[in-house]
Amino acid sequence: MKNLSWDDLQIFAHVARAGGLTGAAETLSLSAPTIGRRMLALEQVIGKPLFVRSRTGYALTDKGQSLLRKVKAMEAGARPIEEWLTSGVERPAVRLSAGTWTANFIAENFARVWTSNDPFRICFKTTEARLDIAHREVEIGIRNQPAESGNLASRPTVEIAFAPYVARNHPDPEGSEWVSLGSEEAVTRSARWLLAQEDTSICAWANTPHTLRDVVRAGAGRGVMPCFSGDRDPQLMRAGPLIAELAETQYLVMHNDDRHRPEVRKVIDRLHALFRDHAELCRGDRPIGTSGAEKA
Repeated sequence: MKNLSWDDLQIFAHVARAGGLTGAAETLSLSAPTIGRRMLALEQVIGKPLFVRSRTGYALTDKGQSLLRKVKAMEAGARPIEEWLTSGVERPAVRLSAGTWTANFIAENFARVWTSNDPFRICFKTTEARLDIAHREVEIGIRNQPAESGNLASRPTVEIAFAPYVARNHPDPEGSEWVSLGSEEAVTRSARWLLAQEDTSICAWANTPHTLRDVVRAGAGRGVMPCFSGDRDPQLMRAGPLIAELAETQYLVMHNDDRHRPEVRKVIDRLHALFRDHAELCRGDRPIGTSGAEKA
């Protein structure tokens, strides 16, 4: 085991959380083939398979699940040392985990979350994967369900609605084909919903929500997006009614101890106020830049 690398263990954790090489490559400065080779080398060092590889991604074996628990514990143990090394040198960071659509919305309203007078920084962790708050991978996670276990706390924010969108002035909004995330990247409810529909004609696949939006904007077809994203985009319009079965309540989830830290509490309160003030937009009641006739 002398050749076991902490860097490889961290890469392993990224692959496990993302469910595949593509998702891990998006957050690491490494290519998917390089990550794949390093995971094969890690399995050779350990002497047991860590993943079940398939067309749809990487699933953990029992040995892989056991190793992931140990890596999480190591990461949690290293965090106090990292904080100690940077104490007095850098301002504390409040790490915020959110999916692409939500992270984009917060970024566009960043002045509501952070000011130049704040004695802390915001660190975005934009990913569709669910990071481990219990082991302090982030301080705050924005999720579609409350915390279920562990030393975690939850705070509900607003209802999030979803609808199909096409490029503005598309000649056949409801008759156009679909643009979808690929099966390996379809980890969100909205992406899985589209893939589960029968007789769905998909004209283009994307591996990130940003690319999906760009392809829809280009007029290729319809794409499913949260209303707080699609309705405020002047290049898009709705291509049908709200998708009722995708409506969900959004929660701020945080570690029960960390939420009492002054900087974390301040960001939680500001995020809650931001979404509360945009509740109508989030639940699909206030499309921006559209006429009343276009409201679904």
